[in-house]
Amino acid sequence: MNIPLSKATGAIYKHVAKPILFKQKPDKVHERMVRNGSRLQKYPLAMKAARAGFAFKDEAALGQTIKGIHFSNPVGLSAGLDKNFELVTVMKAVGFGFMEGGSVTFHECHGNPRPWFHRLPINKSLVVHVGLANKGVKHIINTIQDYSPTQYTDFPLNISVAKTNSPEACDEQDAIDDYIGSLKALKKADVGTMYTLNISCPNTYGGEPFTTPDRLDHLLTAVDALKLTKPVFIKMPIDLPWPAFEKLVQIADKHKVTGLTIGNLAKHRTPDIKAELPAHIEGNLSGKPTQELSNNLIKLTRESFGKRFVIIGVGGIFTAEDAYTKIKQGADLVELITGMIFQGPQLIGAINRELVTLLEKDGYTNIREAVSAHCDTFTATKTKRA
Repeated sequence: MNIPLSKATGAIYKHVAKPILFKQKPDKVHERMVRNGSRLQKYPLAMKAARAGFAFKDEAALGQTIKGIHFSNPVGLSAGLDKNFELVTVMKAVGFGFMEGGSVTFHECHGNPRPWFHRLPINKSLVVHVGLANKGVKHIINTIQDYSPTQYTDFPLNISVAKTNSPEACDEQDAIDDYIGSLKALKKADVGTMYTLNISCPNTYGGEPFTTPDRLDHLLTAVDALKLTKPVFIKMPIDLPWPAFEKLVQIADKHKVTGLTIGNLAKHRTPDIKAELPAHIEGNLSGKPTQELSNNLIKLTRESFGKRFVIIGVGGIFTAEDAYTKIKQGADLVELITGMIFQGPQLIGAINRELVTLLEKDGYTNIREAVSAHCDTFTATKTKRA
């Protein structure tokens, strides 16, 4: 990583690119980003320049192996930006340690009526109302297989799986069959490094049926029967009070679930958000409004369940301190989107570079030491209380 170039890129994005982009409709900006990025990643020199200008590497400090999967750094792309896995090379080049794409559904889905996105600059948030738009699992498997196998070297691919957003997948059994159809196809094709069950997308037909304990139990029983060899995560809702959230985690604990992603979009519109958000705009909130909700649930999950789950912390990461806070609350890994949109692609490298400084300040030589130390603290506290 060329630090002066990274800082210059950040300044250009802040003072030149962002003001131009933020005057345009976010749906169009997203479309152009995916289209141009997918073209650009076909040119090796362009990707080499991106790695030099954006990606920060310090394997000794930031590398870790979790459940047999190696992560070169703990910062990943969250699901929702690259719905059809069209930007895998770009995301690796700009410095992410892994990425989550999708969500993928069994059938192609065009999503909700547009607009899908609305910016809230004061609140550092995006209103998201996409509705699981994607080209369907068969198409996406082909897209993933079109990349060179070396693309996934030291770059784990997390595939988010959801039920198709349609009236036909509203019934509980139909929705389960939709998930299972996608997972069977992914298993047969042997693509991806891990899978995430997105049970908490709030912008779909039928709402979030698997955010109740009984229905989640039914879904996970069906997933267990597949005997998947890759780790399975659950994308958790972020608005539930702890007692309701804990009941879902207790169900996950009974099944072959490796980890929890905490969490999804926030639904509650506080007075300061309402002041910036027109009432007719549909959707739910990313970014800053999810930050404390995520942090609190990460901490409570780690305190209550110890080392049982790998935790991916998502929500309101704009700085290295934000990422490190989630790690200190119990997250093994973190994911982001909104921070990159508001601050530019150099943010990923900056977070990783500054994480090394934060680790050194606390006396750690590797991020796994920080994760383990805080997990051990929570486990000791739980044991003492018991």
